[in-house]
Amino acid sequence: MGKYFSIDYLEGEFVLFGTSHIIVLVTLAVLNVLMVVWQRNVKNEAVRTGFRYGLAALLVLQEISLNVWRLSTGTWSVAESLPLHLCGIAVFVSAITLVTKSYKLYEIDYFWGLAGAVQPLLTPDSTYGFPHYRFFQVFVSHGAIVTACIYMTLVVGYRPTLKSLWKAFLLTNAYMLIIAPFNLLVGGNYLFICRPPDTPSLIDYMGPWPWYILSLEVVGLVFFFVFYAPFGIKDLVVRWKRRRAEAVA
Repeated sequence: MGKYFSIDYLEGEFVLFGTSHIIVLVTLAVLNVLMVVWQRNVKNEAVRTGFRYGLAALLVLQEISLNVWRLSTGTWSVAESLPLHLCGIAVFVSAITLVTKSYKLYEIDYFWGLAGAVQPLLTPDSTYGFPHYRFFQVFVSHGAIVTACIYMTLVVGYRPTLKSLWKAFLLTNAYMLIIAPFNLLVGGNYLFICRPPDTPSLIDYMGPWPWYILSLEVVGLVFFFVFYAPFGIKDLVVRWKRRRAEAVA
Protein backbone atom coordinates (compact mmCIF):
# COMPACT_ATOMS: atom_id res chain seq x y z
CA MET A 1 0.00 0.00 0.00
CA GLY A 2 1.37 3.44 -0.92
CA LYS A 3 2.39 5.88 1.76
CA TYR A 4 -0.54 8.13 0.95
CA PHE A 5 -2.91 5.33 2.00
CA SER A 6 -0.93 4.20 5.03
CA ILE A 7 -2.26 4.63 8.56
CA ASP A 8 1.27 5.62 9.62
CA TYR A 9 1.50 8.70 7.45
CA LEU A 10 4.68 10.55 8.41
CA GLU A 11 4.66 13.57 6.10
CA GLY A 12 2.62 15.92 8.23
CA GLU A 13 -0.57 16.03 10.26
CA PHE A 14 -3.63 18.02 9.32
CA VAL A 15 -3.29 21.67 10.34
CA LEU A 16 -6.56 23.37 11.22
CA PHE A 17 -6.98 26.37 8.91
CA GLY A 18 -3.53 25.74 7.50
CA THR A 19 -2.72 26.46 3.84
CA SER A 20 -4.13 23.19 2.48
CA HIS A 21 -7.27 23.52 4.60
CA ILE A 22 -7.97 27.08 3.43
CA ILE A 23 -7.31 26.14 -0.21
CA VAL A 24 -9.75 23.23 -0.13
CA LEU A 25 -12.47 25.33 1.56
CA VAL A 26 -12.11 28.08 -1.06
CA THR A 27 -12.09 25.47 -3.84
CA LEU A 28 -15.31 23.89 -2.56
CA ALA A 29 -16.99 27.31 -2.35
CA VAL A 30 -15.96 28.23 -5.90
CA LEU A 31 -17.02 24.84 -7.27
CA ASN A 32 -20.45 25.18 -5.69
CA VAL A 33 -20.96 28.64 -7.19
CA LEU A 34 -19.90 27.39 -10.63
CA MET A 35 -22.13 24.34 -10.24
CA VAL A 36 -25.20 26.44 -9.50
CA VAL A 37 -24.54 28.83 -12.41
CA TRP A 38 -23.91 25.94 -14.81
CA GLN A 39 -26.85 23.79 -13.78
CA ARG A 40 -29.30 26.70 -13.75
CA ASN A 41 -28.38 27.47 -17.34
CA VAL A 42 -28.54 23.88 -18.57
CA LYS A 43 -31.57 23.41 -20.82
CA ASN A 44 -31.11 19.67 -21.39
CA GLU A 45 -32.84 17.81 -18.57
CA ALA A 46 -30.75 14.72 -19.28
CA VAL A 47 -27.62 16.69 -18.34
CA ARG A 48 -29.18 17.74 -15.05
CA THR A 49 -30.27 14.20 -14.33
CA GLY A 50 -26.80 12.93 -15.16
CA PHE A 51 -25.28 15.42 -12.72
CA ARG A 52 -27.65 14.42 -9.94
CA TYR A 53 -26.96 10.74 -10.47
CA GLY A 54 -23.23 11.38 -10.73
CA LEU A 55 -23.18 13.31 -7.44
CA ALA A 56 -25.23 10.57 -5.78
CA ALA A 57 -22.76 7.97 -7.05
CA LEU A 58 -19.83 10.02 -5.74
CA LEU A 59 -21.41 10.13 -2.28
CA VAL A 60 -21.90 6.37 -2.14
CA LEU A 61 -18.57 5.44 -3.75
CA GLN A 62 -16.50 7.59 -1.41
CA GLU A 63 -18.22 5.90 1.56
CA ILE A 64 -17.43 2.49 0.08
CA SER A 65 -13.82 3.57 -0.49
CA LEU A 66 -13.53 4.60 3.17
CA ASN A 67 -14.68 1.19 4.33
CA VAL A 68 -12.33 -0.56 1.89
CA TRP A 69 -9.45 1.56 3.21
CA ARG A 70 -10.31 0.74 6.82
CA LEU A 71 -10.58 -2.97 6.03
CA SER A 72 -7.27 -2.96 4.15
CA THR A 73 -5.49 -1.15 7.01
CA GLY A 74 -7.06 -3.32 9.71
CA THR A 75 -8.83 -0.36 11.32
CA TRP A 76 -12.44 -1.27 10.54
CA SER A 77 -14.64 -1.91 13.56
CA VAL A 78 -18.33 -1.94 14.43
CA ALA A 79 -17.62 0.63 17.15
CA GLU A 80 -16.16 3.23 14.83
CA SER A 81 -16.68 2.46 11.14
CA LEU A 82 -20.41 2.19 10.52
CA PRO A 83 -21.96 5.24 8.80
CA LEU A 84 -23.97 6.14 11.89
CA HIS A 85 -22.71 9.63 12.58
CA LEU A 86 -25.10 12.30 11.33
CA CYS A 87 -22.93 12.91 8.28
CA GLY A 88 -22.72 9.19 7.59
CA ILE A 89 -26.50 8.98 7.47
CA ALA A 90 -26.63 12.22 5.46
CA VAL A 91 -24.42 10.63 2.78
CA PHE A 92 -27.13 8.12 1.93
CA VAL A 93 -30.08 10.45 2.53
CA SER A 94 -28.44 12.97 0.18
CA ALA A 95 -27.82 10.31 -2.47
CA ILE A 96 -31.40 9.05 -2.34
CA THR A 97 -32.75 12.61 -2.38
CA LEU A 98 -30.72 13.41 -5.49
CA VAL A 99 -31.95 10.31 -7.33
CA THR A 100 -35.61 10.40 -6.27
CA LYS A 101 -36.04 14.18 -5.81
CA SER A 102 -38.11 13.33 -2.73
CA TYR A 103 -39.18 16.51 -0.96
CA LYS A 104 -39.84 14.66 2.30
CA LEU A 105 -36.23 13.47 2.37
CA TYR A 106 -35.01 16.91 1.30
CA GLU A 107 -36.69 18.47 4.35
CA ILE A 108 -34.48 16.39 6.62
CA ASP A 109 -31.39 16.36 4.44
CA TYR A 110 -31.26 20.14 4.17
CA PHE A 111 -30.72 20.52 7.90
CA TRP A 112 -28.69 17.35 8.46
CA GLY A 113 -26.55 18.06 5.44
CA LEU A 114 -25.78 21.72 6.06
CA ALA A 115 -25.72 21.81 9.87
CA GLY A 116 -24.01 18.43 10.02
CA ALA A 117 -21.44 18.69 7.22
CA VAL A 118 -20.36 22.34 7.41
CA GLN A 119 -18.90 21.85 10.89
CA PRO A 120 -16.66 18.89 9.84
CA LEU A 121 -15.48 20.91 6.86
CA LEU A 122 -14.34 23.61 9.26
CA THR A 123 -13.02 21.23 11.95
CA PRO A 124 -12.46 17.79 10.34
CA ASP A 125 -12.35 14.71 12.54
CA SER A 126 -9.09 13.54 10.95
CA THR A 127 -5.38 14.00 11.59
CA TYR A 128 -4.19 13.17 8.07
CA GLY A 129 -2.78 16.08 6.13
CA PHE A 130 -2.50 16.75 2.40
CA PRO A 131 -2.09 14.70 0.21
CA HIS A 132 -3.12 11.60 2.18
CA TYR A 133 -6.19 9.68 0.99
CA ARG A 134 -8.12 10.54 4.15
CA PHE A 135 -7.53 14.25 3.62
CA PHE A 136 -9.31 14.07 0.27
CA GLN A 137 -11.97 11.62 1.46
CA VAL A 138 -13.04 13.82 4.37
CA PHE A 139 -13.52 16.88 2.18
CA VAL A 140 -15.09 15.00 -0.73
CA SER A 141 -17.56 13.34 1.63
CA HIS A 142 -18.72 16.42 3.51
CA GLY A 143 -18.32 18.72 0.53
CA ALA A 144 -20.56 16.51 -1.62
CA ILE A 145 -23.23 16.47 1.11
CA VAL A 146 -23.27 20.27 1.15
CA THR A 147 -23.32 20.38 -2.67
CA ALA A 148 -26.31 18.03 -2.73
CA CYS A 149 -28.24 20.35 -0.39
CA ILE A 150 -27.29 23.41 -2.42
CA TYR A 151 -28.27 21.68 -5.67
CA MET A 152 -31.69 20.62 -4.44
CA THR A 153 -32.31 24.13 -3.11
CA LEU A 154 -30.87 26.48 -5.71
CA VAL A 155 -31.19 24.35 -8.85
CA VAL A 156 -34.18 22.06 -8.29
CA GLY A 157 -35.98 24.82 -6.38
CA TYR A 158 -36.93 23.08 -3.14
CA ARG A 159 -36.95 25.01 0.12
CA PRO A 160 -37.37 24.09 3.77
CA THR A 161 -40.21 25.37 5.94
CA LEU A 162 -40.39 26.02 9.66
CA LYS A 163 -42.23 22.72 9.92
CA SER A 164 -39.29 21.07 8.13
CA LEU A 165 -36.92 22.48 10.76
CA TRP A 166 -38.86 20.97 13.65
CA LYS A 167 -39.23 17.66 11.79
CA ALA A 168 -35.46 17.47 11.37
CA PHE A 169 -34.82 18.45 14.99
CA LEU A 170 -37.25 15.89 16.42
CA LEU A 171 -35.96 13.17 14.12
CA THR A 172 -32.39 13.98 15.18
CA ASN A 173 -33.33 13.52 18.82
CA ALA A 174 -35.19 10.30 18.10
CA TYR A 175 -32.13 9.03 16.26
CA MET A 176 -29.91 9.95 19.21
CA LEU A 177 -32.13 7.90 21.53
CA ILE A 178 -31.59 4.90 19.26
CA ILE A 179 -27.84 5.43 18.92
CA ALA A 180 -27.20 5.90 22.66
CA PRO A 181 -27.88 2.24 23.65
CA PHE A 182 -26.14 1.04 20.47
CA ASN A 183 -23.02 2.93 21.55
CA LEU A 184 -23.15 1.20 24.93
CA LEU A 185 -23.60 -2.16 23.24
CA VAL A 186 -20.63 -1.89 20.87
CA GLY A 187 -18.43 0.57 22.77
CA GLY A 188 -18.90 3.23 20.11
CA ASN A 189 -19.13 7.00 20.11
CA TYR A 190 -21.51 7.68 17.24
CA LEU A 191 -22.89 11.24 17.29
CA PHE A 192 -20.08 11.98 19.80
CA ILE A 193 -22.52 11.58 22.68
CA CYS A 194 -20.17 9.42 24.77
CA ARG A 195 -17.09 11.63 24.55
CA PRO A 196 -15.80 14.52 22.41
CA PRO A 197 -13.95 13.73 19.15
CA ASP A 198 -10.18 13.30 19.40
CA THR A 199 -9.53 16.27 17.11
CA PRO A 200 -10.36 19.95 17.93
CA SER A 201 -14.03 20.81 17.48
CA LEU A 202 -16.79 23.07 18.75
CA ILE A 203 -17.62 20.45 21.38
CA ASP A 204 -14.40 21.35 23.21
CA TYR A 205 -16.07 24.60 24.32
CA MET A 206 -19.38 23.08 25.43
CA GLY A 207 -18.43 21.82 28.88
CA PRO A 208 -17.78 18.34 30.29
CA TRP A 209 -19.67 15.16 29.50
CA PRO A 210 -22.62 14.65 29.73
CA TRP A 211 -23.54 18.34 29.95
CA TYR A 212 -22.09 19.13 26.54
CA ILE A 213 -24.87 17.00 25.03
CA LEU A 214 -27.39 19.62 26.17
CA SER A 215 -25.15 22.30 24.69
CA LEU A 216 -25.09 20.33 21.43
CA GLU A 217 -28.90 20.34 21.42
CA VAL A 218 -28.97 24.12 21.72
CA VAL A 219 -26.17 24.73 19.22
CA GLY A 220 -27.71 22.27 16.76
CA LEU A 221 -31.06 24.04 16.96
CA VAL A 222 -29.35 27.41 16.50
CA PHE A 223 -27.59 26.10 13.38
CA PHE A 224 -30.93 24.80 12.07
CA PHE A 225 -32.44 28.28 12.48
CA VAL A 226 -29.38 29.91 10.88
CA PHE A 227 -29.80 27.81 7.74
CA TYR A 228 -33.55 28.37 7.76
CA ALA A 229 -33.15 32.15 8.27
CA PRO A 230 -32.91 33.17 4.56
CA PHE A 231 -36.26 31.52 3.87
CA GLY A 232 -37.86 32.77 7.07
CA ILE A 233 -36.78 36.34 6.34
CA LYS A 234 -38.04 36.05 2.76
CA ASP A 235 -41.43 34.85 4.03
CA LEU A 236 -41.64 37.78 6.45
CA VAL A 237 -40.84 40.26 3.67
CA VAL A 238 -43.46 38.71 1.38
CA ARG A 239 -46.12 38.89 4.13
CA TRP A 240 -45.19 42.50 4.92
CA LYS A 241 -45.45 43.52 1.25
CA ARG A 242 -48.79 41.73 0.90
CA ARG A 243 -50.25 43.41 3.95
CA ARG A 244 -48.95 46.77 2.81
CA ALA A 245 -50.53 46.28 -0.63
CA GLU A 246 -53.83 45.25 0.99
CA ALA A 247 -53.73 48.32 3.27
CA VAL A 248 -53.14 50.63 0.31
CA ALA A 249 -55.92 49.00 -1.67
